[in-house]
Amino acid sequence: MAEFYDTHAHLDYQDFAADLEGVLDRAHAAGITRIITIGTDLESSRRAVALCDRVASLYAAVGWHPSYATGAPADLRPELRQLAAHPKVVAIGETGLDHHRLPSKQPGGDPAADLPIKRKQAEILAQQLEVAAELGLNCIIHERDSFDDLVTQLRPWKGRLRAVFHCFGKSPTEARQVLEMGFLVSFTGILTFKNGQNVRDSLGVVPLGQFMLETDCPFLAPIPYRGKRCEPAYVREIAAVAAQVKGCTLEELSAATCATAHGFFRGLGQAPGLTAASPAPRR
Repeated sequence: MAEFYDTHAHLDYQDFAADLEGVLDRAHAAGITRIITIGTDLESSRRAVALCDRVASLYAAVGWHPSYATGAPADLRPELRQLAAHPKVVAIGETGLDHHRLPSKQPGGDPAADLPIKRKQAEILAQQLEVAAELGLNCIIHERDSFDDLVTQLRPWKGRLRAVFHCFGKSPTEARQVLEMGFLVSFTGILTFKNGQNVRDSLGVVPLGQFMLETDCPFLAPIPYRGKRCEPAYVREIAAVAAQVKGCTLEELSAATCATAHGFFRGLGQAPGLTAASPAPRR
């Protein structure tokens, strides 16, 4: 069985509280041997790190999601540095910009009310980029309705750190822009959706070695599970479609995406290699 990683999951969410052991067992049975669970604020990041202490195949990213920017402290950096000292923290994030639910986009919303939210999102992104560069980690980037502003803010960091645009859903032109900065993209279950042709088109222009696979679970379950809770085992369905788009075997896709993850996430290669025949050890 070809080995794959889920490079973006939210296993600290309440969606998994009742059956996390079963979720992990199904992931293992599907050949998903490493999972990165992602923090979305400081408390979520602490939970992600704590999960990594319990499960050998789990790693964490710590950060603050832009959708929760208005609740962020003035300075995230001290606590992020402390959390990132854990040996299984492999990235900073998820961070980025999200302009999808700004006040101006609501009925009767005031565009002037957008400005403090945009400013706060940009501030906490800048803090996380600073910590990542300081610690030699890379960043997991969330983007929604903010691509141009985000690229403008990230471009000065080219060569100082790398970033992955997770849950990539933009056009091939925008995918090329991301790659030109030396960054990566990552694909979710949207790749399998009937209305996901634009995402498949973007994957078509991204070479092997420059993208990764993820679920973003509990969200975006691939076909045939669409509408249900997503979980890491479903990387296999995403991988099957990705291999078709790239015209490669699952083994070739496995080798490329796992190698890309090892190159991007510092410390990911330090865990024992797990195989479908050897259950994930727990501590």
